[in-house]
Amino acid sequence: MATIRYIRLPYSYVFLLEKEQQRQQEPQLQFQTGWCRLLRPQKTKLMKNTIRLFVAAALPADLKEYLARESQPFRHESVRFVPEENLHLTLFFIGQVPHESLPDIQDRIRRTAMHHAPFVLQLQCLEPGPKPRSPRLVWARFEQHPLFEQLSKELTQQLAPQPPGQQKTIPHVTLARLRKDMPAPQALPTILPAAPVQLAVSAVSLWQSELASPHPRYSILQSFALS
Repeated sequence: MATIRYIRLPYSYVFLLEKEQQRQQEPQLQFQTGWCRLLRPQKTKLMKNTIRLFVAAALPADLKEYLARESQPFRHESVRFVPEENLHLTLFFIGQVPHESLPDIQDRIRRTAMHHAPFVLQLQCLEPGPKPRSPRLVWARFEQHPLFEQLSKELTQQLAPQPPGQQKTIPHVTLARLRKDMPAPQALPTILPAAPVQLAVSAVSLWQSELASPHPRYSILQSFALS
């Protein structure tokens, strides 16, 4: 029996794969609302025609250096750090989508950015999260900001495969992830900044993620000014 593989796709992009299915007459692609279900034998062929994307704000070099330096107390064999060059402020993870959908995605992000003003985030702490008692990662958590919430919500509405829920997005930078195949550290600290640390967000970017070892490669495809 074939193993089922799920790939998350926004509603507007599913029809592109439906057309490809009809053209190649591949019965193993099955579609559900907002999702593409892919049987493993066809995975390689589909992945060649797709691209892995997310939306994030880039960090200035001095902030990346600060976060890399201040996160050293979290060093542990079960903690896998994100390379300094990959650090970013998460806004929305799009996932694997067809190459043909890229212009539409860029247009949606561009139109969203035009409706939002720049803002400044204040660093709150470095800590394990999202749940301190059962953490999956180490993050730099910033204080909530209404302009960040509005931007994150509209990006989700524009790009998500399903209507977004009511849960608020926490502004953060992922610094490290805890390995699932090893016991988690007994105690991880919470680090407060000794002086105010700010992140000015004046643009958002569309990033490509390419799977690689030991870490994925991130690259910015296009940036969009908040205006």
